[in-house]
Amino acid sequence: MGNIIPNIKITIKDLLSRKGRSFLTILGIVIGVAGVIIIISLGAGAQSLVVGQITKLGNNLVGVLPGKANEKGPPAAVFGIQIKTLSHNDAEAIKDKNKVPNAVAVASFVRGNATVISGKESVDTSFTATEGSYPLIQTVEMGKGVFFTEEESSNGANVIVLGYDVAQTLFPNGNEIGQIVKIKSGSNSTGGVPFRVIGVQKKMGTVAFQNQDDQVFIPLIIGQRQILGIDYLQFIRIKIDNEDNIEKSIEDIKSVLRQQHRIKNSDNEDFDVRNLADAIKMITSITDILRVFLGLMAGISLVVGGIGIMNIMLVTVSERTREIGLRKAIGATRRKILDQFLLEAVILTVSGGIIGIILGIFISYIVALGARFAGYDWAFIISPLAIILAVGVSILTGIIFGLYPAMKASKLDPIEALRYE
Repeated sequence: MGNIIPNIKITIKDLLSRKGRSFLTILGIVIGVAGVIIIISLGAGAQSLVVGQITKLGNNLVGVLPGKANEKGPPAAVFGIQIKTLSHNDAEAIKDKNKVPNAVAVASFVRGNATVISGKESVDTSFTATEGSYPLIQTVEMGKGVFFTEEESSNGANVIVLGYDVAQTLFPNGNEIGQIVKIKSGSNSTGGVPFRVIGVQKKMGTVAFQNQDDQVFIPLIIGQRQILGIDYLQFIRIKIDNEDNIEKSIEDIKSVLRQQHRIKNSDNEDFDVRNLADAIKMITSITDILRVFLGLMAGISLVVGGIGIMNIMLVTVSERTREIGLRKAIGATRRKILDQFLLEAVILTVSGGIIGIILGIFISYIVALGARFAGYDWAFIISPLAIILAVGVSILTGIIFGLYPAMKASKLDPIEALRYE
């Protein structure tokens, strides 16, 4: 034990005398360790972002999408496949308290892209056509005016609620309420459909990857018939009174929809009912797999760095053959020679590991800072396990790839080594 500290000092002094080579040797380890830290951190940050965006939708929510889906995968509608099996009558049936007693609120939805025009000003945005129950399901913060009512929605009133950014573009002077705007879409591009502005949302940012400030809300019937020219729904969202009643409510909803669609066998269901917890669980499992896969990819660079260390150490052994022969001639044992070169390899990899950890944490922090500056709720997460893993792998790399050159050096014959030119 007493010889370890002096040996470390001698080894460090020797490595510092070859700064350029030492730096290039550890560069692969630095990149590998930093890569592992960054990928695990960014994976955790992205996961927190996705889960956070979904949970912003609200509590105790159940969604109904058209089309059958595998339990472990997303519904077909998520991929943009147009399925017409869900109707407004289905939503009305779910609202029946005798059939789904724990449903607090039900809202139907269709969405699309359109151009909103006011005089000479226009903005390309998205619209959500829904019902007056929308504020009961998802948080709506009104800056001015009100959201449209159930009566206005069911009667097909031509009223509109503007998102914050849309209102700022169309009415920079802030006189939105009571103004008339027109909506043009691909399916209705002549003239446009007129709407009276009754409300403007507060600045809300992004919720579930939908920019709430860059969209408008209109009554469902108007969106279906006058804008999109369809008679089906894209999805239905239901709020349940209590988390404990979600599973029961899902079964109640499925039963209602099977009756509506005259389906006797559950294998033939043409709809998919899921709760928010299922979505979070599915997304978390997907992101976990991606994090592991990307971490393994980053780990490959550690192997490449280890091979680089082995090559440099072999060159070092070749250059220091006479020195090894001289040390053996004055009594150095094979074990001491082995320890010397193995120590060099370990110091190089540990140094690379420490620099890589610092670099990885710094870059992860900069990325998290940039994401937050861009408006994303990105968490800066550094896993202690990732640091331990990175240090452990770097030390192991030094031992494994430094062992062969060290053994080669220790086996040199002192007489042949002294003759080496």
